[in-house]
Amino acid sequence: MSVGTLLAIIIAIVVVVGLLAVAASYVVRRRRLRERFGPEYERTVEDAGSRREADRELSEREKRHDSLDIRPLQPDVRDRYARDWENVQGEFVDRPEGAVHDADLLVTSLMRERGYPTDNLAQKLADLSVEHGRTVEHYRVAHDVNERSLQHEATTEQLRGAMVHYRALFDELLSDGGRRRHARA
Repeated sequence: MSVGTLLAIIIAIVVVVGLLAVAASYVVRRRRLRERFGPEYERTVEDAGSRREADRELSEREKRHDSLDIRPLQPDVRDRYARDWENVQGEFVDRPEGAVHDADLLVTSLMRERGYPTDNLAQKLADLSVEHGRTVEHYRVAHDVNERSLQHEATTEQLRGAMVHYRALFDELLSDGGRRRHARA
């Protein structure tokens, strides 16, 4: 075999191995994002229009989230929030719309206490999705019902459901207490 032929074979093998490594890296990255974001991954794919664009969006969310100062709660603060939730929940029988609105405010306050920016709903959802991808949809649904209740357009059953949805995220934010680190691929 001539040197040129041998060199062409070696170059072809290196190129194929390189392409396989890039493809494997892409698959691992996508799998990591899918596991980390849970149902939020498919929602982002649908909104973005492609998996590649969704992967980029979710990676950007991770970078932004890493720059935030997400703090664990001190035990006394955690206890105060738990008591506040019990009070809000207790209001539901007499004031369902008011209780849902108060639940929204309490969840927002808890997010702020933990270090999440709370000025913009879309950004809140994006920031929460990084560590709470499995419960951020609860917040979306509850917040939507809260908005409808402000116009007196939500049924009592929808309001009850909103309280359940708020509770799912509230419990996770309250009990999580700190950052769950995910390995980067």
